Amino acid sequence: MNRVPPARSASRGSRSTVARVAMILIWSVTLSGCYTARTVEEVPDDFRQRHPIALKDGNRSFEVLIGSNRGGLAPAQRADVLAFAHAWKREATGGLIIDMPSGTTNERAAADTLPEIKSILVATGIPASGIYVRAYHPVSPVRLAAIRLNYPKIVAEAGPCGLWPADLGPAAGTEYWENHQYWNFGCASQRNLAAMVDNPADLVQPRGEGEAYQARRTVVMDKYRQGQSTATTYPNANQGKISDVGQ
Repeated sequence: MNRVPPARSASRGSRSTVARVAMILIWSVTLSGCYTARTVEEVPDDFRQRHPIALKDGNRSFEVLIGSNRGGLAPAQRADVLAFAHAWKREATGGLIIDMPSGTTNERAAADTLPEIKSILVATGIPASGIYVRAYHPVSPVRLAAIRLNYPKIVAEAGPCGLWPADLGPAAGTEYWENHQYWNFGCASQRNLAAMVDNPADLVQPRGEGEAYQARRTVVMDKYRQGQSTATTYPNANQGKISDVGQ
């Protein structure tokens, strides 16, 4: 019986090991070719996602200018304080703070005006326990120190605008050749909408339904029961027109 020399046996073992490693590499390359990595775009295509409108805690402030020789409110200032109080009832999320100037030439006049301001606020419906008075020292001695009325509220903000992470002109990158919106597109519209909205909560959810106009509803329902037209008729249809174009 002939035996295989040890050198030839080791050579066959090394060849089989190399073949196995080669097969593993081939299968790995084949399986990796079937997998395609998915990339997520860093810049969203929707401008509402690039520049979302966020609701934040803000502050509303109003200044009452009081001269050194005057210890009361002028008629226009009373109307302004009254309007500020009505705005507090509609949109405030906390109490009202009154900042009084201290160490100024009009400190005495401001102190004499404070009771009148508080009386207007309380008469409007703001509880006296929700009004807090504190003193402040003006930074600039040249500027007339004023009585400041402040309260917290919810504000809508978007931006900042004016950011240009990529060049709009010809560039070496792929941003110039891809058909995507540039980063700053739509930012001004979102920022203006956030500044103009009356109630920031309307951007999140609709308001509850109010009461219907019963007088008009009664007239329409009565015409409907009689089989008449429910359309609104005017004595002179052309009276409300502002132009004769198209006639």
